Amino acid sequence: MELGYTYYQYEAWFIGHLNDYPDYQTQGQTLEELEEMLKSLYDDIKSNTIPYIRHPGKIKVTA
Repeated sequence: MELGYTYYQYEAWFIGHLNDYPDYQTQGQTLEELEEMLKSLYDDIKSNTIPYIRHPGKIKVTA
């Protein structure tokens, strides 16, 4: 399985989040370290160590 992520570099740090979980950011001193931190973050979210509170929904409206 592959997960998309978004990152940017700020000074000496790579900061990023998983695209499916944008509320949670992590960082690493290298891109490789950031990717490891993102994997760990995903594991924590999936095991409910870090609860992911956002619950998207849909409603019908009339135009």
